[in-house]
Amino acid sequence: MVVARMVGKQAPAFSMDAVLADKSFGKVSLEENMKNDKWTVLFFYPMDFTFVCPTEITAMSDRYDEFEDLDAEIIGVSTDTIHTHLAWINTDRKDNGLEQLKYPLAADTNHQVSKDYGVLIEEEGIALRGLFIINPEGELQYQTVFHNNIGRDVDETLRVLQALQTGGLCPANWRPGQKTL
Repeated sequence: MVVARMVGKQAPAFSMDAVLADKSFGKVSLEENMKNDKWTVLFFYPMDFTFVCPTEITAMSDRYDEFEDLDAEIIGVSTDTIHTHLAWINTDRKDNGLEQLKYPLAADTNHQVSKDYGVLIEEEGIALRGLFIINPEGELQYQTVFHNNIGRDVDETLRVLQALQTGGLCPANWRPGQKTL
């Protein structure tokens, strides 16, 4: 098996059907974010109506304004359909639903984007938890992929995005406002 490096290269292009923040159906694409000079925070999760997923999806939504202030667009992706996404969004948080999101959930129903980003568990037809930060020029700047039992850390995602945006060298444990090297 040959594993290709992705960081520092052009991110795989994508265009997917999605449930938008206003609960309408639409499209999301890397090209659109690039055209709008936005950073893209693309994250994959295994499937709707599970246990860990809503905790991180709602945590990202609750902090959306901070991403927006950093000129970043968040896109959540699973291999579920837009109809399943909408049903989950329309479910109250107290009932393990999402209730309302401030960013789109995209449907990778043909699994192509999950394959392109190296997160597809082919025998299950679901994605691993992957997080990719792409700059406005379309270059993949950061990736992390991990086991589906662990939710991601929104503080760390914001810290990494801010570190990337400094354009400088950020030492271990760097925090926004600190000097770069």
